[in-house]
Amino acid sequence: MASVPVAVVTGSNKGIGFAIVRALCQQFPGDVYLTARDPGRGQQAVAKLQEEGLRVLFHQLDIDDLQSIRALRDFLKEKYGGLNVLVNNAGIAFKVRDTTPFAIQAEVTLKTNFFGTRNVCTELLPLVKPYGKVVNVSSMASNSALGGCSQELQQKFRSDTITEDELVELMTKFVEDTKKSVHEKEGWPNTAYGVSKIGVTVLSRIQARMLNEKRKGDHILLNACCPGWVRTDMAGPKATKSPDEGAETPVYLALLPSDADGPHGQFLSNKTVRPW
Repeated sequence: MASVPVAVVTGSNKGIGFAIVRALCQQFPGDVYLTARDPGRGQQAVAKLQEEGLRVLFHQLDIDDLQSIRALRDFLKEKYGGLNVLVNNAGIAFKVRDTTPFAIQAEVTLKTNFFGTRNVCTELLPLVKPYGKVVNVSSMASNSALGGCSQELQQKFRSDTITEDELVELMTKFVEDTKKSVHEKEGWPNTAYGVSKIGVTVLSRIQARMLNEKRKGDHILLNACCPGWVRTDMAGPKATKSPDEGAETPVYLALLPSDADGPHGQFLSNKTVRPW
């Protein structure tokens, strides 16, 4: 199967992830894997797409569970010798009115959105084949949260030399600061979701830099993007975009032509590079 191209979308049994899988099934010339924590829900989502006449495959994946990530890694390695497209879409958000203490919201949100996404990248990026595409679904909330950070934090997050270890240290510090109720005093904004997505955007910038340094000749393009405000369980029914519209930018980045030399290491929304 090593000659069959393969695409994987994390957290894709509903919402934007599901719409990304649907679009890839229509446009990607290879095997497309829908993944979900819960195999039952995943299989239901697969059945829905099959009813539309689309060919889609399923693999269990819980990005909070390292064993689950590694099982997917080993499967892809064995069956395909790697992968061609990785869309890191899985993420969570607490509702605005949620009464869960902020420190718990911070810990839970960063565990999935930042640390889970990072673990997927750590395990799967080495498997990405030449001319592969990696798309990390971030959010414009990362930009607004960045604006709410102290000047010192903004400088760190915008740095072109920040390392992954330094970023992990900062994300860990945010969670610790919320537990001590000193996060605002320490220069953090009051949004766990926003900070988690700062992490995703900055991680993407670091990963792109690492690919340039270590695998320049492989022409892999890696970017972060914002799907927009999309009508999903997460954003609610008042949002302006349908899930299919939300999928447009991630799918555009996942299907960049093999001769494209960019965008790479950028943050995009509406298929347009945004300043960071």
